[in-house]
Amino acid sequence: MKIQIGIANNHRQAIADQLIKILADENVLYIKTKNAHWNVEGADYHDKHTFFETQSKQLDDIINSIAERIRSLGQYVPATLQSYLSSTHFTEQNGERHNSQAFITELLQDHESLILRLCEYTMSCKDDLHDVATSHFITRLLEIHQKMAWPLRSYIIE
Repeated sequence: MKIQIGIANNHRQAIADQLIKILADENVLYIKTKNAHWNVEGADYHDKHTFFETQSKQLDDIINSIAERIRSLGQYVPATLQSYLSSTHFTEQNGERHNSQAFITELLQDHESLILRLCEYTMSCKDDLHDVATSHFITRLLEIHQKMAWPLRSYIIE
């Protein structure tokens, strides 16, 4: 069946490709946040354990919304760890430190890195691929990540 949603077929694939990269990053960030949730230690354990759980739930919602956006474009969603690891721009740390500051610092760097990528994708979707809806969708993701980065930044002790 031909999909007629106001986006050219070749643009739909290009948009889905961008969303798949975002999906990979979100999944890796989700796992890194769950790692912090499960493995944080220290005097602030309870507070940070709960904080990381809240953030992981937010990321789970984001992941689902991205997958649904990809499907709404008529594309299939890759759902393997291998596909995420080959598409993400994130790296994993060695995980030797399990204190909240180490986790928070790494997660903040990842959120800020993703925020910059989302800015690029927002403009690309709107200007190059003529998809205002996905541009707005990515803008909403951008806002969520900016808001998620704020408490992480607030926890950093300098």
